[in-house]
Amino acid sequence: MKNVILLFGIILIVISCKKNSELQESIAKINTDISVERFDRLFAEASLPDLKNLKKVYPFMFPKKYSDSFWLAKKTDTLQVQLFNEVNKVFPVFNDVEAEIESLFNHLKYYFPEFNPPRIITVTNDVDYRNKVVVTDTIALIALDNYLGDDHKFYVYGNIPKYVRANLKKEQLVVDIASKYAKKYTYQSQKRTLLDEMIYSGKQLYFKDVIVPFKPESERIGYTQEQFDWAIANESYIWRYFVERELLFSTDSKLPSRFINPAPFTKFYLEEIDADSPGRLGQYIGWQIVRAYMQQNNVSLKDMLIKSTEEIFNNTKFKPRK
Repeated sequence: MKNVILLFGIILIVISCKKNSELQESIAKINTDISVERFDRLFAEASLPDLKNLKKVYPFMFPKKYSDSFWLAKKTDTLQVQLFNEVNKVFPVFNDVEAEIESLFNHLKYYFPEFNPPRIITVTNDVDYRNKVVVTDTIALIALDNYLGDDHKFYVYGNIPKYVRANLKKEQLVVDIASKYAKKYTYQSQKRTLLDEMIYSGKQLYFKDVIVPFKPESERIGYTQEQFDWAIANESYIWRYFVERELLFSTDSKLPSRFINPAPFTKFYLEEIDADSPGRLGQYIGWQIVRAYMQQNNVSLKDMLIKSTEEIFNNTKFKPRK
């Protein structure tokens, strides 16, 4: 009997792998064929005549209240020159990242046929890490000076918190773009309880499962592999903590800062585990709940993203890993 069950399990895995392979082949054939515009480089190397042409091509990058002399002075500013040089070291070419962005857009086009790829424009923004990526219907701006590596001198000497620096790396760039689109496509009418916040985050993380499956799970949530392994190993304990303290349906306004928002660790207020835990574990558990919902229900990605917290939670038999 055990051999029969094992054989059945192997057959299911083979069928699943074949379906996934066929899906990825179909998505790859979409071929959105993007072209990244390196505005950061064009601006850094521009002379006065070049600047006038840049202003015609990229009018949205040059507020009219500033004169040509302002822009010429800015591009020769010491900090700007340093930013350009450091960006040029990390991104001398953009082929590998461009291929990932194209794959992201292929997936978006497959699941959301109405999606039209925007212009992809790279810039620098004085390491404003809160605005690494800006996405509109027609343009996506990527500030490359926010992806120089977690130990880069700009970030260390700039006193950027270590947990923030951890994701200021090249590998996270495409994930950040996917995060922006996740927010655009995810709907949640109200976020009153901790569970509302968890499910809302879980929807966005599941969106990234589907849209950037080529990125590791740890990168999709912005964890190191060690942090991700910690979350998996402690999943059952985290869930029990939420349930036993009746936090899921609590409307305590302090809970998002403890379990959802970016932080160096999750605030369980338990000395023995707080220091070892990664932040945002409420997001992680919400992700697992949404994954369980999608496994147990015949629902499309589009439909799931607009489902209510109650619909998802009440139709999910979520069991944390032990």
